[in-house]
Amino acid sequence: MKKILFSIIIILSLSFETFSHVKHYSQYEFLEYELFRNNKSIGFHNYKFLKNDEYLTVDSEVSFKITKLGVDLYKYYAKSMEKYKNGVFSSFSSTTKQNKKDKYVNIKVDPIDNKLIIDGSSFKGKVDNSLIIGTWWNHEIIKKDAQISAVSGRIIRQNVEFLGKEEVTINNKNYKTLKFRFTSSDKSLSKDKKLNTEIWYEEDTFLWVKAAFDKTGYWEYRLKTYK
Repeated sequence: MKKILFSIIIILSLSFETFSHVKHYSQYEFLEYELFRNNKSIGFHNYKFLKNDEYLTVDSEVSFKITKLGVDLYKYYAKSMEKYKNGVFSSFSSTTKQNKKDKYVNIKVDPIDNKLIIDGSSFKGKVDNSLIIGTWWNHEIIKKDAQISAVSGRIIRQNVEFLGKEEVTINNKNYKTLKFRFTSSDKSLSKDKKLNTEIWYEEDTFLWVKAAFDKTGYWEYRLKTYK
């Protein structure tokens, strides 16, 4: 109980000015991550932050493959574009090639009721604009009770638990971080659809440093470089 209360206090204490909008990321030009499976490098996930007056565009590209004895067992490639105006979400689009399967999602804001209109390969409909795109670079995700899949548009109800402070070393650089665990609220989901991910954000800047989850192997996103 004490741990849960401490988690709530930490999240609420971070939910004011720092988490009020994505302008916090206007200082970055790019974030580059290396993706590992069972401690073997298999690909990358990169973000570019493009600023133009009151507009912010976040371009994302992720690519990885799993091979065995020189044979590609699994290939994944995705590109997305996320747009904000004056720190307020305006649109999102992505296309994903998962082996031979194509997935997509397009999201825009209804100008009448301000709700999000989702057209995705797994979900189509309107949802409240308090939901957030499931891209870990945006640390506002820690205070949300649901995220929208950046791959297919499905709604993922989530619980967020603060696990404490932890020092993380990546490429001989030490980061003082805040560690969170994200799990699915819906216990009826199949194992492959359940959210169970640990995320590390730098304590002072809330820069996304690392992510880890266990699904047919142990996966990690590690911050490689940024500017």
